Amino acid sequence: MQNRLSQIKPYTRAILKGHLCSSGVPHEMMDRPIIAIANSWNEIVPGHVHLRKLAEYVKKGVLEAGGYPLEFNTIAVCDGIAQGHDGMKYSLPSRDIIADSVEIMIRAHEIFDGMVMLSSCDKIVPGMLMSAARVNLPSVVVLGGVMPNYIKPKESKAARQQFLSGELDEDGLVAVTRKYYPCAGVCPFLGTANTMQGLSEALGMALPGTSWMRSQSDEQFEAARAAGRQAVELAKKNIRARDILTKEAFENAISVLLAMGGSLNACLHLPAIAKEAGIDLALDTFDRLSRKVPFIAAVTPNNNNFTTNDLQRAGGVPALMKELSPLLHLDALTVTGKTAGENIKGAKVHDREIIHPLDQPIEPEGGIAVLKGNLADQGALIKQSAVPEELMRLSAPAMVFNSEEQFQEAYSSGKISENHVIVIRYEGPKGGPGMRELHRCTEILSRFKKIALITDGRFSGASAGLSVGYMSPEAAEGGPLALVKNDDIITIDVPERSIELEVSERELAERSKELNKIKHTASKFLKLYAESTASAAHGAVRMV
Repeated sequence: MQNRLSQIKPYTRAILKGHLCSSGVPHEMMDRPIIAIANSWNEIVPGHVHLRKLAEYVKKGVLEAGGYPLEFNTIAVCDGIAQGHDGMKYSLPSRDIIADSVEIMIRAHEIFDGMVMLSSCDKIVPGMLMSAARVNLPSVVVLGGVMPNYIKPKESKAARQQFLSGELDEDGLVAVTRKYYPCAGVCPFLGTANTMQGLSEALGMALPGTSWMRSQSDEQFEAARAAGRQAVELAKKNIRARDILTKEAFENAISVLLAMGGSLNACLHLPAIAKEAGIDLALDTFDRLSRKVPFIAAVTPNNNNFTTNDLQRAGGVPALMKELSPLLHLDALTVTGKTAGENIKGAKVHDREIIHPLDQPIEPEGGIAVLKGNLADQGALIKQSAVPEELMRLSAPAMVFNSEEQFQEAYSSGKISENHVIVIRYEGPKGGPGMRELHRCTEILSRFKKIALITDGRFSGASAGLSVGYMSPEAAEGGPLALVKNDDIITIDVPERSIELEVSERELAERSKELNKIKHTASKFLKLYAESTASAAHGAVRMV
């Protein structure tokens, strides 16, 4: 093939090659396909600490296939470290910065024939996929894999509750946590990180079986090497990201998301990736598919005994897709150069306790539901697979807070009680700004038996209970959530997909005349984000 570099005009090409030689690139290698290695390695994020080593195996694969790798870095935020304070306001906005930074490196240099993206965690995987769709090079995703867990999820959750009740001190909680999070790799529960790792494969952008490999294993290193080789093959065949990121591929990914009860954040990320690929992926698509795709694979937070390590042992994404095959678009193209159907032809389910038969599901509907009503006419999201049966319907008085901090203060003062709908508002994309996850709030509320939480903020993929988030329109846009007062009755009916504020339209109209919107303090960056972002119902994508 004639690489991109060789197509640049002679004088410019000569000067450009001189600069690359200064960086250590051998002149004789510059006629090969040049593959960008976009790496999100840093020393802060557990899911990314090992990506520098993983990149070395990718590079070996690129060289073996006749290409030449050139690596650059981008940022990565750890949602576990950013959780529970103002730092979480920066997590979702980082997704667009990652996509922008990769675009800048690719488009500014204009020498790349293909790309390999190394990432693991919550906003980094979707940010990389957004960039792949945007620059539209032949591209492969290499995932960081999962850390092993030496205790069960229920043991980790029990320790956190013991800390909250004063039965366990800081040293004790850290010691237990280190058994659940022992080393580099993605945290083992089915949060946003593992959800997006799995959906990268379901979209066809990662090699089969690589989503939840054990981090730093020989198997993972060899898979990274194979990804490097495949990136060169894709470049030679000119199979580009948008050839793979089709509407059918997104519907496959949504089906996998629903079948395993994955993170609600995927309902932000998949539409954002789709937009970069020129595809409109409406929120209603998730609910339409949830009506026909059953919930067949339960790991934490949908089950307190199993993690994604168990899901990988049971056959991983290939086995899950094989079980779902009657409901999938099997002719969708993937990075292997083969179709999704060809990739999963030999897949087998190794543990029926983890992946149930399609005709014997855990629940007849998918793990995610879209609720609508006078509180959220654009939609709100709930992980119905993690809601106890007795909480699927609840009508209770509201207890209203204008920030996560207000709620935390009320809880610390002993003011939270059973049989309430907790409302935490002004935490949306514009209102936060930044749309924080309220996972610490859901952890606290799990101590109560009959309580709900609704918010225009987000939830961690690890959250459970009657937790309704992503309320659209958000309070900062003047949405009905801004009009709720203490003791208003709110009715949530998950099977009927409804969320209603039991207040008359006349009363709401009067309240709207007197509405004073809350404005939280924000940095220049977050103010810019608030001005440019769309609502959660549209993936919180940038409007420009």
